[in-house]
Amino acid sequence: MLFPPAHLAEEDGLLAVGGDLSSERLLLAYISGIFPWYSEGDPILWHSPDPRFVLFPHRLIVSHSMQKLMKTNRYHITFNTCFDEVIQHCSKVKRKDQEGTWIIDEMIKAYRALHEKGFAISVEVWNEKEVLVGGLYGVKLGRFFAGESMFSLESNTSKLALIEIIRQLDVAMIDCQVYTSHLASLGAEMIKRNEYLKILGDLVGMAPR
Repeated sequence: MLFPPAHLAEEDGLLAVGGDLSSERLLLAYISGIFPWYSEGDPILWHSPDPRFVLFPHRLIVSHSMQKLMKTNRYHITFNTCFDEVIQHCSKVKRKDQEGTWIIDEMIKAYRALHEKGFAISVEVWNEKEVLVGGLYGVKLGRFFAGESMFSLESNTSKLALIEIIRQLDVAMIDCQVYTSHLASLGAEMIKRNEYLKILGDLVGMAPR
């Protein structure tokens, strides 16, 4: 069940290979600063990159265009109303420079189990026609949130979901894992893994170990 220390990860962040995606192992991974990321047909690959891409809520950047969008009330946002739909959308939406998806059936089953235990959450963005057009899912432990994936079927709706996480939940750090320009535009930044692990330890509090 135990993972190697995070500082033993390879230069690309790969730390360990194998194991399973049981809820217990996943929770231990997140508390240890580790996450699974692999493609169908590969063994389970566990990562702890250095540096780590994170967003601190107090450094959130909301552009003028986003502020205007939020004031229109064109969308409304819910939590945990359709976790399965959100993760399915995340698995199917095409992303620039990516072939296929890492959110395979095994992953979906594992995070659904975490959701049923109250650790994985979803945020849903609905348009005026009550159509699901954006959202995200991730894992919340104490005041820490690990964002796993997001999707947008209409412009900026995934950003709306992330902003709502900050507005509605008591989180002090959001783990974005690896760099994307999409999240950098919201204020996400790179920090050293040692700093990340220290903050993580302070935030997870009484989370399961």
